Amino acid sequence: MTTLTLPAAGWRVPAWVVRLLAGATVLAVVAWHVGTGPALASVRGLDARSMGAAAAIAVLTTACCAWRWTLVARAVGLDLRWRTALAAYYRSQFLNLTLPGGVVGDLHRGLHHGRAAGDVGRALRAVLLERTAGQAVQLAVTVAAVALLPSPVRPPAPVSAALIVLVALVLGTAVVLARRRPPAGPARWARIVRAVSSALRDAVLARPIWPAVALASVVVVAGHVLTFVIAARVVGSTAPTTQLVPLGLFVLLAMGVPATIAGWGPREGAAAWAFAAAGLTAAQGLGTAVAYGVLILVASLPGGAVALVGWMRDPHG
Repeated sequence: MTTLTLPAAGWRVPAWVVRLLAGATVLAVVAWHVGTGPALASVRGLDARSMGAAAAIAVLTTACCAWRWTLVARAVGLDLRWRTALAAYYRSQFLNLTLPGGVVGDLHRGLHHGRAAGDVGRALRAVLLERTAGQAVQLAVTVAAVALLPSPVRPPAPVSAALIVLVALVLGTAVVLARRRPPAGPARWARIVRAVSSALRDAVLARPIWPAVALASVVVVAGHVLTFVIAARVVGSTAPTTQLVPLGLFVLLAMGVPATIAGWGPREGAAAWAFAAAGLTAAQGLGTAVAYGVLILVASLPGGAVALVGWMRDPHG
C-alpha cells in the first residue's frame, strides 16, 4: 500500500487517507465560500421526472460500458457474456459511488470475473484497459468541446488548435507504438512494455475492436453530459446547452482526480469555479454538481440490488 511519510513525526499515512482528506478539504472550502443552502435546495428540487430521466440514460450508458468491457475481455482471451457484464457493471458503479476511492467497484468486477474465468490477472488487465480506453475518449471529447464551444475554460484560438493537435499526436503516437513489435530482451522494463503493448494492440487497437470501443465510449460520455445538463436545469440554470456541455465535460473530468470521497469533492469544487467563471454563480455550480451526484447515485441503485443478491448467495465472494 502506498504511504506518505511525515519525517518530523515518523508517521506513515496511507495514500487513501490523504486522498479522502483532500476531497473533504475541497468540500469544506466550497461549503465555506458558497454555503450549504444551494446543495440542499438542489436535492429538494429533484423530482420523479428528473430521476427517471437519469435512470433511463444510465441504462443506455451502462449497457454501452458493459459492451465495451465484453469486447476488451474477449480480445484478451476471456469469455464474458453481455448480460453478465451488464449486471456486474451496475454493481461496479454502485460500489464506486458509495465506497471511498471511487475504484472499488472496478476492482471487484475484475476480481470476480477473474475468479470465474480462472485468470484473475488477465481479467484485471481487461478492466484496466477498458476503463483507460473510456478515459482516453472522454479526454479527447473534452478537449475538443472546450476548444470549440463557448466556455470560460476555453483558451485562445491558437491554444485551442494546439491542444487538439497535441491530443491527436499523443493518441496517434500511442497507437503507432502499441502496434509496433515490442522490444525484446529479458529486462523488466522490456517485459512491461511488451505486456502493455500487446494488450493495447490486441484488446483495444485491433481493427475490429477499436471503432466499437470508441463508439461505446462516446455514447457513455454523451449520456453523462446529458445527465449533467438535467441537473443544471433542476437547479434553475437557463444557460444555453452549448454553454453547459463544455462546463459539464470539464466537471466530469475533475471527477477523475484521485482525491474524491466516492466522487464527491473535486467535482463540486470544479463546478463552483467553472460556473462562477461563466457568470452563472458558484452557488449554481455547486447545486448542479450535488444534483448530478444524487442523480447518478439513484440511477445506480439497480447495482445495489445486484450486490445484495450476490452477497446473499456468497457472503465471502
